[in-house]
Amino acid sequence: MDLNAFMESYANEIGGTYSEYDSRTSIIIVPLPDQRFQTVLGKLKHSERYNRMGIEFTSKVCNYKKGIDLKILLEENAHLNHAKFAIVDDFIHVEASSFIESATEQLLKEIIQEVANVADEYEMKLTGKDVH
Repeated sequence: MDLNAFMESYANEIGGTYSEYDSRTSIIIVPLPDQRFQTVLGKLKHSERYNRMGIEFTSKVCNYKKGIDLKILLEENAHLNHAKFAIVDDFIHVEASSFIESATEQLLKEIIQEVANVADEYEMKLTGKDVH
């Protein structure tokens, strides 16, 4: 799969903005309701655990701070279809992934939208503003 071609096509389809980082990584700025936007990074990654190539989508929510109730985020993971919360380099992220051989364009579009929507929702809940 040509991830960058897919990401560019989907950005055009939704009226978003596309940027290519390198041959394995690209970014879409996803338009959301109420004139809001959320950045979603797509990256081709090899899974050492499964020895398969996958696609990972991620969006930053906010910096992790000691007072944030992580139990709420873990409980929310149970209600999400594709996405999950993670902490990477002291940032709370929403991320989702799929193996390339099982990924359809429709599935990838659903994943991108869920990552963007959940990240935006929790960004507002945790910070009260549109940061990313």
